[in-house]
Amino acid sequence: MRAIGIILAGGNNHRMKELTRKRAIAAMPVAGSYRSIDFVLSNMANSRIQKVAVLTQYNARSLNEHLSSSKWWDFGRKQGGLYVFTPVMTADNNFWYRGTADSIYQNLTFLKNSHEPYVIMASGDGIYKLDYNKVIEYHIAKKADITVVCKDVDDENMERFGILKMNEDRQIEDFEEKPVIAKTNTVSCGIYVIRRRQLIELIEKSAEEERYDFVRDILIRYRGLKRIYGYKMDNYWNNISTVEDYFRTNMDFLKEEVRDYFFHQYPNIYSKVEDLPPAKYNVGTHISNSLISSGCILNGTVEDSILFKKVFVGNNCYIKNSIILNDVYIGDNAHIENCIVESRGTIRANSFYKGEDGVQIVISEGDRYVM
Repeated sequence: MRAIGIILAGGNNHRMKELTRKRAIAAMPVAGSYRSIDFVLSNMANSRIQKVAVLTQYNARSLNEHLSSSKWWDFGRKQGGLYVFTPVMTADNNFWYRGTADSIYQNLTFLKNSHEPYVIMASGDGIYKLDYNKVIEYHIAKKADITVVCKDVDDENMERFGILKMNEDRQIEDFEEKPVIAKTNTVSCGIYVIRRRQLIELIEKSAEEERYDFVRDILIRYRGLKRIYGYKMDNYWNNISTVEDYFRTNMDFLKEEVRDYFFHQYPNIYSKVEDLPPAKYNVGTHISNSLISSGCILNGTVEDSILFKKVFVGNNCYIKNSIILNDVYIGDNAHIENCIVESRGTIRANSFYKGEDGVQIVISEGDRYVM
């Protein structure tokens, strides 16, 4: 194969608020039955990349458990496979990852022991489909040093993205990370292609200069010295870097065209499979425009919502425009609207939760167990 994969899944993001209190962003549930990292792992597998490293750090327990068996993404193989790297104290280093470049530097042996000429780097919080081979072919055709996958977006909060400015040949002339005022609407998708030997050289030089961030200390710093090109992506892409992004991305899956794109069009998105019974709809249950996952038992009314695995909905409950994460018990007569209910909680009978000014995150006091 022409490339190996590196998935950056170790960061901490305070903009996700309580949702990342007990899990990494890459482990966030998406679309009823998936985790965020499933999308990039599936893209790697579908692009025939056979050797992938996942760099984890913050709140990594549930993510590591999700990745405990690599067979779900077809990485259970003799040659290559899925590697999960966490920070390790050694005689030469006792730091956690101090940035994305540092996380690669601390696992540089993985790159040096590989033989593939190219590296695909991607974050674990992107929801998209992409054939990375097309990006590699574009990278080779442009004779680029680094290729950045990007997309034109219409978003009021452009300051949360890396903003690109390209010339007519799509060479990147300017790159600003999370600017106060965005000069263009072209954003970086957090996906990069670079030659393996060049990445080793740049990472080692950054470490010598005590520079630890890949975007700031390599992409932005070298944009005038290296041939850095943008590869424009036309299909669906979103990331879940904020609570609002997470809510909106999940709600996109209630649109028929988005569901059809991800669930029914080749290539597929894969995830770890749990042996659960199908959802059970008791007499009197009313469901409209909602995703209901396996293991759920429903008795009330659910509208424009996503219920993840093993959710119990009591009698006369009303759930609207909400996301109910895994293994939540909702007591009788509860009203939940414009909310995200955290996993493994108990919503008491007759409770009322409604997000009046944006999305409300509901953390129940009756948390049965933490995972």
